[in-house]
Amino acid sequence: MPDIIQLLPEYLANQIAAGEVVQRPASVVKELLENAVDAGATSIQLIVKEAGKQLVQVVDDGAGMSATDARMSLERHATSKIRSTEDLFRIRTLGFRGEALASIAAVAQVEIRTKQRGQETGSLLLVEGSAVTSQTPTACPDGTSIAVKNLFFNVPARRNFLKSNAVEMRHILDEFQHVALANPQIAFSLYQNDLEVFGLPAGKLSQRIVALLGNNYKEQLASCEEVTPFITVKGYIGKPESAKKSRGDQFFFVNNRFIRSAYLNHAVLAAYEGLLARDTHPFYVLFLELDPKAIDINVHPTKTEIKFEDEKTVYAVVRAAVRQALGVHSLTPSLDFEGDVNFAPIRPLRTSAGASGFGGESAALPMPTRAVEFNPDALASSVSAAARGSRPAAERAAPARPTEQAKRDLEAFYRELGQPVRPAADEAAPTGAVTMVSPVAPLPELPFTHPAPPDQPRPQHASSVSPSGGGSGAPHNPRATQVLNRYVLLPVKSGLMLIDQEAARERILYEQYAAGQERGAVHSQALLFPRPLTFSPADYAVLGELTPSLHLLGFRFAEFGPNTIAIEAVPADLPAQGEKELLEGLIEQFRSGAAPLRLDRREALARALARRVAQATSQPRLPDVELNALVDKLFACQVPNYTPDGRPTVVLLDGEQLAAYFRKAGA
Repeated sequence: MPDIIQLLPEYLANQIAAGEVVQRPASVVKELLENAVDAGATSIQLIVKEAGKQLVQVVDDGAGMSATDARMSLERHATSKIRSTEDLFRIRTLGFRGEALASIAAVAQVEIRTKQRGQETGSLLLVEGSAVTSQTPTACPDGTSIAVKNLFFNVPARRNFLKSNAVEMRHILDEFQHVALANPQIAFSLYQNDLEVFGLPAGKLSQRIVALLGNNYKEQLASCEEVTPFITVKGYIGKPESAKKSRGDQFFFVNNRFIRSAYLNHAVLAAYEGLLARDTHPFYVLFLELDPKAIDINVHPTKTEIKFEDEKTVYAVVRAAVRQALGVHSLTPSLDFEGDVNFAPIRPLRTSAGASGFGGESAALPMPTRAVEFNPDALASSVSAAARGSRPAAERAAPARPTEQAKRDLEAFYRELGQPVRPAADEAAPTGAVTMVSPVAPLPELPFTHPAPPDQPRPQHASSVSPSGGGSGAPHNPRATQVLNRYVLLPVKSGLMLIDQEAARERILYEQYAAGQERGAVHSQALLFPRPLTFSPADYAVLGELTPSLHLLGFRFAEFGPNTIAIEAVPADLPAQGEKELLEGLIEQFRSGAAPLRLDRREALARALARRVAQATSQPRLPDVELNALVDKLFACQVPNYTPDGRPTVVLLDGEQLAAYFRKAGA
């Protein structure tokens, strides 16, 4: 039987290696920029055409290469940075494996011009599909210029898998940002289709952050620094009020190499605990310096994932550094140790009613002055206040005694209710006496416990309550009650129904948007004056990609300068002044590609918009009319029981479940 194992041809082996290293034009940008930084350049220029599909060119003024080095740089695993095994454990450079140029040259047409300082002439190499077609002397400035043309020209299947120009340009901008942020001492420029996108002079890190990410960060940066024998953390964090719905502006660099780490991101979020609004993410650019022996950077072909020898220590130092920076810049709430925050005097009884406590002292308990409403929070506060009254006098501060006017107000309040007024405990009782006093009036009944009049039948909806709910319909009930400022409580024939307000609104909005996309447009609300919004270049690239779908959802905007649009109309349900935050959230979702399912873009955008608008328009307190309208709209939906991503909107508690809550254990 003949032998069947053989070595791959060199060009085929290079193409296979290119599959790992060169995934898209942004991969070429990353490798060439990192090589320019390693070459000691003080100025780097990036030129792209057609989002890198036609041309990616990097020009630097670094050390340059000799004619022999230029030719050797195209061989696989040829590198100037590794000489022995020990070198693998003390890597400080960005590129070191010698795969970049060989892999790029295998799937593109490459032109290299390079000259060393002090030499009269440089070298020009022309490469096509791993084959060097020409190498000649040439006149060129000091440094290196590498032009990569017609990427994947010889692998058409790979080229067909590239995304739209907007998507590919967004990835290029991300890679450019990473290298430019890590090296503020180097001047960078970026040209797209002969138009300058960035012109970044060499300077400080703070200046580079503002130049790259926008002037909005000028007043929001707080310096962060922590030096330990094991690790050094330096950089900038954002003030809590500058946190955004999107998480795109978060950067970690380890030994000047950009990395992604959910573990370290959690450390930063832990430091911000209690300071951020719901679903917002802080900004940070943090540089970690530690011994190269303590990390392994050769975990992933793109080198954006690394392993730490001692992850727990790194986590603790990062968290402490961010927490300290928040404290130094007075970004965390301060504690007043002079006042007794636990036993502050309770406010006078102008807005609260008094009930006698223990030991002859009156505890001021919360009580509404006019409207009768059951408030479980107020009841819990009352019980808590009474419990505090049982402590010895030396351990607590006595609450303020109700005034005579406050007592008269309380008596008038109960007369309006038609309740008998009972006197408070005897104020002249001896100090040591313990007197238990009943509440002055019974608690008002829960509003949903009153039975409906027999002569008023409840209209029923045709929509089912739940696949297994047991109730045949959802009642149009004028006695819908709000619970905990988030849920709607409704009595139904078989028991009680709870509706999550925010989830219900998300389902309603989603079906509105989906129907609008089918019709060709959602109802829009025109703005009196167009509102300009400026985005970072990376976000603006994504916005260009999403523009047709956003128009179908009711957004109307036009270009208004570099990275700026003028909003002319928004979806009818969008809250005022919330356009930028909402668009940034949608952009971030599509930048990160965070979606559990591969959905059509229109479907994904309708879901994302519905969820974000539902969160933005969530109100803690709704009048009865709006509660009933919400119920009506929910059960008019095609799928009322679930949000678009499968979370329940309705929970039904039948009679058996309710009775079970009151059965005695073991009965």
